[in-house]
Amino acid sequence: MALSQVADIRVAPGPSMIKSENAQPTVWVYVDVRGRDVVGYVREAQQRVASVVQLPPGYSISWSGQFEYAQRAAERLTWVVPATIGIIFLLLFAAFRRVRQPAIILLSLPFALVGGIWLIFLMGHAVSVATAVGFIALAGLAAEFGVVMLVYLDAAIAERTKRGRFRTDEDLDEALMEGAVLRVRPKAMTVAVILAGLFPLLVGGGAGHEVMQRLAAPMVGGMITAPLLSLFVLPAIYKLLGSKRLLVEAPEPQAPPLAGSAHPQVSG
Repeated sequence: MALSQVADIRVAPGPSMIKSENAQPTVWVYVDVRGRDVVGYVREAQQRVASVVQLPPGYSISWSGQFEYAQRAAERLTWVVPATIGIIFLLLFAAFRRVRQPAIILLSLPFALVGGIWLIFLMGHAVSVATAVGFIALAGLAAEFGVVMLVYLDAAIAERTKRGRFRTDEDLDEALMEGAVLRVRPKAMTVAVILAGLFPLLVGGGAGHEVMQRLAAPMVGGMITAPLLSLFVLPAIYKLLGSKRLLVEAPEPQAPPLAGSAHPQVSG
């Protein structure tokens, strides 16, 4: 039996493949987004499509792909970031046994992240999950820098207090200078090692370099502002708050005994 007896064969345009999802036939439209973030593009596209396209009954439009993954990651970051900050605060409180030092470090973290924000802006990167992870890692490094700096400042103040040389504003300035200067060389070495490890990721190529570049960019930019924050801003904050730690009054020196004065003696 010939095929023409049971079917009418002709060439006609149509889909190369029939796809279905949730027991419904689907048609996929692929879009490559460059130069902007996927979430912002999809939100703008949703508004324009909703204002132009009128779907007949039984039809629907859904957005998937990297946009869906970004939404899931954003939902997780909404509780991961506060939980991370809370854990950092608890660890700092356990180390210092006070609320003042953890509060100073956490309040100064936004200033440490400025360098990462500027570098992302200069490189033209859009905010993504990789950049968010980079900022979380940068926040941890900035907190570490702040902890070490405050430890050195407290040690310098405690040493001067022990020697009785912490009574005036000049003594406070000298103590802060001593504590900050002791951290210049080790901080410079730490920053140099971190930049040496991250710079190849920032300028390298190959498979996956786009993700690694967006992960390294916040940390490389933050390694410029975070050390400056710990070297200049934290001592300045201690300068504003350190006046309360100064000795209000110096102990009055005892007068030497007068020559030829008689002292009563008690004999039993």
